[in-house]
Amino acid sequence: MILSLIARLRSAFRRKPVSLGRRGEDEAVKFLKRLRMRIVARNHANRFGEIDIIARDGAQLVFVEVRTRSSQDHGTPAETVNHRKQQKLTRAATAFLQRHPERTSSPRFDVVTIVWTAERRIENIEHIRHAFEAAD
Repeated sequence: MILSLIARLRSAFRRKPVSLGRRGEDEAVKFLKRLRMRIVARNHANRFGEIDIIARDGAQLVFVEVRTRSSQDHGTPAETVNHRKQQKLTRAATAFLQRHPERTSSPRFDVVTIVWTAERRIENIEHIRHAFEAAD
């Protein structure tokens, strides 16, 4: 009984593997910082959805969607940011701006795409500035 309790405690404290999406977001943050962008928030959620990264590029507020894939067999990661996803991001960004009017400064929407190799190394990272306009 005590041994089973110890085993359960050990498994509860083991580090869980970091998801592909989380690794992608971490790398996207590093990449954006190298571009001298300042990270304002990560994984900002409201009733309209979640924004992966909110950053400042100089005075401009940037809402960043991160797309991570382990291959491009079924298309590029950027292709998954369809009109419906753009609408959802626009609504979430609008709600953020309404709650933080001091941050309003002609925001833009960027996409960072990351493709990983089977060995868990970055094969390709791309930053698409002005990826789309606010969607209706």
